[in-house]
Amino acid sequence: MKKPVLLFGLVSAAVAIAGMAATTPLILAGDHAKSDLLGYSAMVLSALLVYFGIRWYRDREDGPVGFGRAFAVGLLITLVSALVQVAAFQLLYFKLVPGFGDAFVACMIDRAENAGEPPAKVEEAARTAATLKRLYDAPLTNAALTFAAPLPIGVVASALSAAFLRRRAGQVPRA
Repeated sequence: MKKPVLLFGLVSAAVAIAGMAATTPLILAGDHAKSDLLGYSAMVLSALLVYFGIRWYRDREDGPVGFGRAFAVGLLITLVSALVQVAAFQLLYFKLVPGFGDAFVACMIDRAENAGEPPAKVEEAARTAATLKRLYDAPLTNAALTFAAPLPIGVVASALSAAFLRRRAGQVPRA
């Protein structure tokens, strides 16, 4: 189980990190719509690697692979990917792009203004953005929040993939 977890976890992380690298200049330039589209697309593609990892594991097992085992493989792939993403984002946030937090605050405020929100909602968005920046400025909460971002998608991808790819005893493997 170790090989597919590491292989697909690292490839999943690479896809997510490529998404981070591609969206960062867009966020800094204020192109929020493109950064959102690219960022969410990278998250979905990254989660898709969970399916391929579980399938790779299942196809190499001689016996039955139940939902629980397949789900565990998917979760472990997700955890490896999320941990690598945390390390990459810490490097990006604290070393490579030190103004990223301020750019993200501006992004949140711009979104509220461009959506035509009333001044009270824009002010609320500014307070929320400032709170998030304070949380992201602390390495431990930055790591926790970054880790939590891909986790729900990975859990759903693991559950759906495990349900779809499980093989019961006596079931003939697909060619």
